[in-house]
Amino acid sequence: MTTADKLNKLFRYIVLGLLALLCLFSFYILIVNSTRTHPQIQKGFSFLPDKFFMRNLNNVLDNEQVPVLKGIRNSLFVAGATAGLATYFSAMTAFAIHTYEFRFKKLAFTFIMMIMMIPQQVSALGFIKWMAQMNLMDSLLPLYLPAIASPVVFYFMISYMQSNLPKAVIEASRMDGASEFRTFNQIVLPIMKPAIAVQAIFTFVGSWNNYFIPSLIIRSADKKTMPILVAQLRSADYMKFDMGQVYMLIFLAIIPIIVVYILLSKYIVRGVAVGSVKE
Repeated sequence: MTTADKLNKLFRYIVLGLLALLCLFSFYILIVNSTRTHPQIQKGFSFLPDKFFMRNLNNVLDNEQVPVLKGIRNSLFVAGATAGLATYFSAMTAFAIHTYEFRFKKLAFTFIMMIMMIPQQVSALGFIKWMAQMNLMDSLLPLYLPAIASPVVFYFMISYMQSNLPKAVIEASRMDGASEFRTFNQIVLPIMKPAIAVQAIFTFVGSWNNYFIPSLIIRSADKKTMPILVAQLRSADYMKFDMGQVYMLIFLAIIPIIVVYILLSKYIVRGVAVGSVKE
């Protein structure tokens, strides 16, 4: 390796290191502020953490207006169910479009893509009225059940299938006598693990951070999700407002996201090796 190559490599590492520091800087400030009191945070920025982490944690957990543990439980359930339903049924839909030849196949694909282009805010009013007519207001069901139809996840899945799922694998499974459902669950899903992991992370994070729809549907305190609780704590009146509690609650809210990413990140960089047959 020449001196120029070494310098180029060193330069790339420096740039990547600086970018990593920029990405982690806001997270570090969040941790620092979660260890400080409200008056300390108001005084300004600090690089060094303080000693009030447990105090802020106890204040948040003891706050009767903000049921943190119930909020974490509700958010975990909603985000987990959303990720599971979105990835499984989107993969199943993509499997049908990719594998089968039927009339109006292109029309069905085009229709799904058209739905993908509609912003959530446009359909929110009709969705809320529909939930009210079905007596599903103040329920967690409307927060995760619609994830069965996820056009964005479907598009990613079918794109992944077109490049990594040879139809010869499916034909071989059929010749061995496996049913379509068994083929999908035992042959297709293992091949789709990297795509499922990526979309599971994105869908989980999107559902976990979703404030818009839950704020319109949820009313009971014991059914509120974490974004609602964070917004509720931030909008507290002047006498009860505590930035230390706000930063602590945000810190608690991002821990499950980090755990999910750590658990699933290994599939993102893993290549497809199971049943890889080129046509």
